[in-house]
This record gives sequence, C-alpha cells and structure tokens, in this order.
Amino acid sequence: MKQMFIFGLGYTAKRIAAALESEGWAVVSTGSDGTMDFDGRDAVRDALARSSHVLTSVPPDRESETDPVFESYGDALSHGWLGYLSSTGVYGDAQGAWVDENTPTIAETGQGRRNARAEADAAWMGKGARVFRLPGIYGPGRSALDRVNAGRARRIDMPGQVFSRVHVDDIVSGVVAALDRNAPAGAYNLGDDLPESGNAVTEHACQLLGIDPPPLETLEEANLSEMARGFYAENRRVANGKAKRVLGWEPRYPTYKEGLRSLL
Repeated sequence: MKQMFIFGLGYTAKRIAAALESEGWAVVSTGSDGTMDFDGRDAVRDALARSSHVLTSVPPDRESETDPVFESYGDALSHGWLGYLSSTGVYGDAQGAWVDENTPTIAETGQGRRNARAEADAAWMGKGARVFRLPGIYGPGRSALDRVNAGRARRIDMPGQVFSRVHVDDIVSGVVAALDRNAPAGAYNLGDDLPESGNAVTEHACQLLGIDPPPLETLEEANLSEMARGFYAENRRVANGKAKRVLGWEPRYPTYKEGLRSLL
C-alpha cells in the first residue's frame, strides 16, 4: 500500500488526504488534526521511513523565517516523491502582468515572510520536490460568500488591482494528477483561468446572495489585517499553462463564478 506522509494537516491538506484515502492510500500526518505530533521525533522519523511519498503544507516560521520541516527532518527526506504547497507570493508584485514558473522569485527587503517563502520554495526544489505555487485559496467555509454573510466583505478602491485564486478542490486534483503521472520535479502554478479584482468577486457573491455590495473604501479606511493587506500590496496574474500541459490538469472551477455558485 502506498503511504503519504503529510506535514501540516490544514484546510487544504485535509482534502488532499481524504482524496488519497478514497483511492486506497494510507495517510500519516502531523498537525492539530493529524495522526501524530510534529515534535515526536522518533515516531515521525519512523513513519517517514515507512512512507513512499511526502507532502508538506507547513509554511516558514514567521519569527525565525526558517522552514520547520527542513530544520527538524531535512536529513530524513530522501523519498522518491516530495511535494510542497507553496505560494504565488514568491513572485512578488508584477504590476498586473502575467507570471509563470519561469518568472524569477522575489526576495525583497522588509518582506521577511516572502523571503522565507522564496527560500523554502527553492530549497524544496533543490530536494527534487514538486512545488505547487498557490494563489488565494477559497472553498467551503472560506469564500467571498462567507465574508459577505458575516459582514466582513470589503470593496477596496484600487483600480487595476487583480489577483489569482483557486478552489481548494482544484488544488487537490492538481496534486493527485502530479502523483498519478509521477510528474517531473519543479514548480507548478495551480490557479484558475480568470485573475480578477477582489471587488468583482465580492460583487458577484453579493449578487448570488441577493445582497447589496458594501461601499467602496480606501485601503486605509478598510482597516484590514496584515495578511489581507498583503493581497492588495501585490498585483499579478498567475499563468497555469504548465500544470495543464504537464499534469493534464484542468480546473473544475475555471473562474470564481463557477466556484462560488458551487458553494452557494
């Protein structure tokens, strides 16, 4: 039986684990809902030794800016199949232009989290991993519909600002496709076909719910969290052609419109 070891059983990785288990895989994992404790060194190393595949969704540590998995278990990662859930944030601000896997990753002064992401991204590729670069993730319980219903939706007055997004189930199908095809090591952007402004997504969610959209605000008036402000600090469109060509992947939800309707 094939066994996948997953570091960090979070929102996305849980759905990947469920998909693999439905196909007969054994899954071992760390995380609050995982099967073992990340700090249980001997048990984790033993499970790694018995696992045919390894996937990590653990981001770099905010304070040390190092990758916890590499720090603790890098010497035990000699598997034939390694996967890493990364971020399209490694591309930085492209001022609305398209980026693909050949676009240089960015490490800018003052952006420690991005620096760490870019360095971890490169380190995993150096290990021969399949690195899945993910834009804004949405899905059940985590979408513009939920923000509108909770009164947390915002429309920010930033003409020309766009970003890419991906439904969580399309991440799952991309990772599974990479496994099924034993895809070559390297980076793969998993994003939908229609980069769009956050305002357009919020407005469509309001239309589906029959609710008037929130008023336009400046970024300062919106008083967003640091993470939310990060989305508006960068402007890019993420190309997904390589994943389609190499993995044979096609998003089930090619735009936010299909994705939100499926969640309604």
